[in-house]
Order: sequence, then structure tokens, then C-alpha cells
Amino acid sequence: MYSLGISCYYHDSAAAILKDGHVVAAVEEERFSRKKFDDGFPRMAIDWCLKEAGITPEQINSVAFYDKPVLKFERLLDNYIAVAPRGLYSFLNVIPKWLHKRLWIKEEIKKHMRGYQGNIIFPEHHMSHAAHTFFTSPFDEAAILTVDGVGEWSTTSFGSAENTSIKLTNDIRWPHSIGMFYSAFTYFLGFKVNEGEYKLMGLSAYGKPKYYDLILNEILDVKNDGSLHLNLKYFAFTYDKVMTNQKFAELFGIPRREENVKAEQIHYDIAASAQKVLEDIMLKMVNHVHKKTGMKNLCLGGGVALNGVANYRILKEGPFESVHIPPSPGDGGSAIGCAQYLYYIHKKQRRIIVQDHAKRIQENVYVGPSFSNDEIKSFLEENNIDYEYLTREQLLQTTAKLISEQNVVGWYQGKIEWGPRALGNRSILADPRDSKMKDVLNEKIKHRELFRPFAPSILEEYASEYFDLTIPSPYMLFVAKVKKPDKIPAVTHVDGTGRLQTVSREANPLYYDLINDFYKITGVPVVVNTSMNVRGEPIVNTPEQAYAMIIKTEMDYIMMGNYMIQRRDS
Repeated sequence: MYSLGISCYYHDSAAAILKDGHVVAAVEEERFSRKKFDDGFPRMAIDWCLKEAGITPEQINSVAFYDKPVLKFERLLDNYIAVAPRGLYSFLNVIPKWLHKRLWIKEEIKKHMRGYQGNIIFPEHHMSHAAHTFFTSPFDEAAILTVDGVGEWSTTSFGSAENTSIKLTNDIRWPHSIGMFYSAFTYFLGFKVNEGEYKLMGLSAYGKPKYYDLILNEILDVKNDGSLHLNLKYFAFTYDKVMTNQKFAELFGIPRREENVKAEQIHYDIAASAQKVLEDIMLKMVNHVHKKTGMKNLCLGGGVALNGVANYRILKEGPFESVHIPPSPGDGGSAIGCAQYLYYIHKKQRRIIVQDHAKRIQENVYVGPSFSNDEIKSFLEENNIDYEYLTREQLLQTTAKLISEQNVVGWYQGKIEWGPRALGNRSILADPRDSKMKDVLNEKIKHRELFRPFAPSILEEYASEYFDLTIPSPYMLFVAKVKKPDKIPAVTHVDGTGRLQTVSREANPLYYDLINDFYKITGVPVVVNTSMNVRGEPIVNTPEQAYAMIIKTEMDYIMMGNYMIQRRDS
């Protein structure tokens, strides 16, 4: 049985095909359109998924869309009525998009999927999040907590799941949202909403939570169970395209930071304050969910689950024995989530839990497009690009040696990773022992803000030796304390933490063996891992896009399959 899941029209459009409940193909539309965080209908993603699965639209049994557009439209209308006459400009900008396109998603799907005759179902937004986090977990039962900006009406939901049943029993509703709260601070500090929240998290490490009490006294009211109420006099998102208003700026005594203006200490302190508020609210929520469900396992979903600092505190300080977060807990991941809901809940199919740790990672992550050695070679020769062919052993040994000599190396291998992180297949790699490498990568390779940290990839068996973490972190979703910062300064953030990826040989043999070869040379089982893209662009997809990285950056080498390409300075 083939199921197709689709997410779009907000951000991170994506498509996924499941066969008998297992992912066979999944990819974000941005990887084809080259528009970062593309929110359009995922035509190219759908087409690739069908091709990868080797099927036609007629062979799809059912299609799921990740939320209920009619309910979301109802919320928009109710909101504009509530804030009138404010919001007229926003109303005139937003509503036509819904009337002309977004309300007609069923017709759009049928138009694109010519030949498809089956049903199209619309689970609620937070149910799609819940399904994705639970059905990618190794648990047969778990508490569920989903937290984001907003779905239809819900901004936070919790409940429980068992076998193929998920019950979301409680929620927090629009406009009161911890996701919108965090996005408001993202906007105020000069970053793009739905794109820059991770920048706010990185910026917070440079500050002190001096405004913590001010935020809790003025901006929002938080109860012991984590429920919250925003003071809307400081926010503009209910009636405008911007997140905060003049009263918000007056409260902190500074104007909104423009993106090109250098951040100062007050910006760091505001970021640290907002981050701590979010963490403390999330801890209140998980404690309440544990009290209400009595379960030992937690499945966490929604865009807020990308906040690795909060996740680490939930893991370390929370009441649950085990915490699972999927590799793409946000809207993109809901393309898989709604398809999982379709198969397991709507179709009532039996669930067979994948207990094998490595197999579960492979099925959850390495499910995107790939290019063979022959395809890579054809591209290189057609474009008269010099290359050297390396055997597997030569590839590993050469790359490890180059990294140990402080070269920056592109690593383009296998299938594109699912989700926002490069997890060893579309990565830029460097030496974590060099304290200067962080600035080199930010300035000369990624072309991004100098405060941004880089992630370590570490052999799974050494993780607890270098980090205060005792569980695997294959999806790079926990920011843990570094135990040996002097050994790996390039991946140690200013606050002594690192957002680590643990790598097992079974889950990604090639990447594991590369890090292991680096370990043999240096005695350090860690490499710097950042995604293969520059600021403002999605992670690369094709060999052409990968090669372009060595042209527009100061990357030294790129390993594309078994082919080594060296940068040639003109």
C-alpha cells in the first residue's frame, strides 16, 4: 500500500511516499526549487518521490495533507474580525491567496496527480506532528507533546499514544503561542521569522537573561502547567505582517535591530532572556504532561522541538525516562507525519516497530535524492572539470588526512538527508581541533554571522567521553555540555556546549569510517560538520550545485562520490 503525504503553503513544503507504512522517498521542495524554506505546492518533490518509488499516481492508494485548510481559514477570518479595523492591509494581502489557491488544495493535488482516483484526507496540523514523532519512535506507548507557532487553532497539544492510536486531549489556542513568542523575539533581534529562530538560540549563548523577569511580568503570563497567555498589546502578528510593535521596542528601550546592524550586548541579553523563558515553559509543560499521562516515554514534535538547548534541558531535568524527537519535527516533517497518520490511524494498519537503532535512522533520514558515480563522472567530464578517482579506502584516508591538515572539505555522498540538518551526506567537514576554524567557516565558506556555532559529528561510542550526554543524538537535536573543550574548540560554543550528531557504523558506514580514519590520525573522534550550502540557499542537491560550492566559497576540496575535486585559484 502506497501513501503520499504533502505539506505546503506555510513554510518547508515537502512530499513523502510510504510503502506499507515505511518511508521510501521524502524530500523538501526547496532542494529542487532552490528557494530556501519554499512554501509553494511541492510539485517537484511529489514527482521525484513517485519516480524514486517507481510508481505512477494511479498506484497511490491514498493521499494526506498535513492540516485542515478550511479550519485554518476560519481562524484567519475570526482573527481579522476580532482585531478590526486594524489588520486591513494584512487582510487584503493574505485572504486573496487563500481564496485563489490555498482553499483549493484538493483540486491542486488532483490536477497535479493526473490519474489519481483515491481519497485525500486532512488530519489536523498537530495530529500530523504527533504522528510523525510517535511513529518514528521505538516506543509502543508514549506521552505526546507538540509545540509550534500555530496549526489551525492549536499552538500546543498534548496527549498520549499507544500502538496505532493517538489521542490529543488538551491544547493551547491561538493567539497564545510559545512558538509565536519566540518568533517575535527572532523578528525583534533582526532575523527572519520561520528561518532565524536557530540564530536566536545561537545568539543567546553570548548573553545573560537580564530581562527574564521583565518578560514574565509584562509580556506573558505562565502557569505552573506551562499554559500561557500573551499580552497582545506588545505584539503585532494578529493584525500585521510584522511580529512586534512600538510598545515592545519601548519596553526594552531599543528599536528593532536591522539585519545588517551589528548585534550588541543588549541584543545578546534579550536573546538569552527569551531563550530561558522558552526553556522554562517547555519544562513546565513536560512536567505537566508526565503528571497527566503517567508515561515513561515522551515524543516531542512541532517546530519548537528544533530548539536543541531546550531539548537538552528536557532530557536532563525532565521527568521522562526517554525522549524521542524526529529528524524533522517541524512542518516539513509533517509530510511524512500525515502519511503515517493515513496508514496507521485512518487505514488502521498494524504497526511493526523498528527496534534496530541503525535501521530506524536510515529510514528516518537517508531517504532523499542521490546521484551515482556514473552521473557524477558525466557531469565532471561534460564540464571539463579536473578530478581524481579514489577507491573507497583512498577516499577515506585522503579525506581524513586533508581535514587533519586544516583543509575544508565538501562531503557529497549517498542520499540527501531528510530534515534541516546535514547528517554526513551533504556536509562540509573541517578539523575541530583548530580554534580558528569556526571563523574561517563562517566568513569564507558559509558567508554568515560570526557568532554562529558549528556542530560536531562524533563516533557514537565516544559521545559520553566528550559530551555530557548518555544517549545517541543521531539527528543533531540536543545541545550538550562539552567535556573536553580544549580538544575540540572549533565546535565548542561560547557557553561551553555543542549541538552534536552521534554517528554509528551501522547507520552511515562511509561517514563513520571517515571519522574513524580522522581519529586514527589525530586521536580525536570528532569532525566539524556543517551543511553544504551558503547563507540564504538550501542544502545542495545535484552535482552541479555541489561543485558550485567550491567556486563561490574558499572550500579546498570536494569529494563527490569517489571523485576528488580540488579548488583551482584563478
